[in-house]
Amino acid sequence: MASAQAPEQVPRVDGNKTLSQLWDRTRMQGDMPGFAKAISSILGAMRGEDESDFNMTQTVLSDPVLTQKVLRLANSGMYSAFGQHVNTVSKAVLVLGTEAIGHLALGLKLIEELSVAGASAGAASSSAHVEMEKAVLAGMVAQQVATSANSRHAEEAVVCSLLHTLGRMMITFYMPERWSRMQEVAGAGKEDEAALQVLGLTMEEVGSAAAVHWGLPKNLISGMRTVAPAEAGAEVSHADWIAGLSTMSARCAESLWHDDEAGAQEVKRITESYSGMLGVSPELMSEAIDKAREVAANDLSIAPLSKPAERRAKALAKTRQRAEGNKILLSGLADMRDLVDSASPGQMVSIALETVFQGLDFSRAVAFVRNRREGRYAAKMCFGEGLKEKLGDMAFDEAYEPNVFHAALNSDRVIFIENARDPKFAAKLPAWWKASLSEARSFVILPLLSNLQPAGFIYGDWDESFPPIQLSQTEFGLLNDMRALVVKAVERRHQLEAVSNRVA
Repeated sequence: MASAQAPEQVPRVDGNKTLSQLWDRTRMQGDMPGFAKAISSILGAMRGEDESDFNMTQTVLSDPVLTQKVLRLANSGMYSAFGQHVNTVSKAVLVLGTEAIGHLALGLKLIEELSVAGASAGAASSSAHVEMEKAVLAGMVAQQVATSANSRHAEEAVVCSLLHTLGRMMITFYMPERWSRMQEVAGAGKEDEAALQVLGLTMEEVGSAAAVHWGLPKNLISGMRTVAPAEAGAEVSHADWIAGLSTMSARCAESLWHDDEAGAQEVKRITESYSGMLGVSPELMSEAIDKAREVAANDLSIAPLSKPAERRAKALAKTRQRAEGNKILLSGLADMRDLVDSASPGQMVSIALETVFQGLDFSRAVAFVRNRREGRYAAKMCFGEGLKEKLGDMAFDEAYEPNVFHAALNSDRVIFIENARDPKFAAKLPAWWKASLSEARSFVILPLLSNLQPAGFIYGDWDESFPPIQLSQTEFGLLNDMRALVVKAVERRHQLEAVSNRVA
């Protein structure tokens, strides 16, 4: 029986042949994971010569998330010396420069593509998913540390940190059989030691070759280098500072990812060794790492520090809870359909109010009725602790005012407010709501319109004791079906009243 081959006995492979095979596979499978397509427009805007500012503005505005991040960065304390508030992307480009914005855009696109590719990698590419999450984690570490250093090159550092282990991502994604061979030769976690024998190149050389292949700028390729900590007091160039940060971030990510005591001790050792070179004290470095870890725990999916099993259990429990709630909505709708031709509008509203209160697990639910003679809307029924005492205070004139309730009554569609606490939204909330219902974080309005005339509305909310709420399309559909049945009862009563008046 043949024994396992020792590393020194493995015949060395031609590195050029490895790269040739790698490019063949990228052509067949598509750029991993769409990097070339994701960054081409950004690189084009950065190189756009006379029109680069305008090109970058167009590129940023095509992505709403990027637009918000660019404006936030331009208004951050780091750039406060530029004076007044930055309200447009065009001005942000002038304040930050096309290079900083280009790096910010690149970082966002890389994280987005890594997340998508990792999530869809499947069991067959679990190693690729791991390497992609570690790269995203490295980017988070770099962002926090660069911010602690008050560096205006934070965006460049994030990109270089994301790409620092590009070689590992490329091999796990496109050449899993080579990855397995390296693990056989050197052992799991020591793949880099067998790279020369199995690939004919180091992992760093594979990553640099891919970056050149995609046409990344020289400064980014330089920043992907592995750099040892500089001696205390040594002068550090900008290029070496970026490379040092990306090296440190990637090494920290490797240890943080496992979420164990040994990893925590290794992170402490790594950050202390790079502290002097990066100009960030060990204490600030530790705080930055903690922030990165907190973000990663929420954003990563398979890293042990994100507690994936616990997260899946919570998600499953939430899904089951929503499914049970939808069953309640469906049952209530069935009762309403059975009674729509005989029940009064008030009875139908009562069933609808009880159904939404239980089915959507509202903190409070209130039914408002329009009194045409008095020209007012007033609360008539409610569910929820301590609400009955406030029922008389919940009333307002029907004359139009620029707030969310009148807007809902004029639009005839379900309105969902995710964050009623947002200061920018305060002007759209009427005084009566602030006096009676301001504990709500999120709420829903179901307007009830008959022949385009408001008859009232149903209101329900969730307070801070509930996790952030998002209504599904199924739930919006059920709420609209409920509205339609209440309105049908209202219209039936109007028809009966019209016949009665004619007879009289």
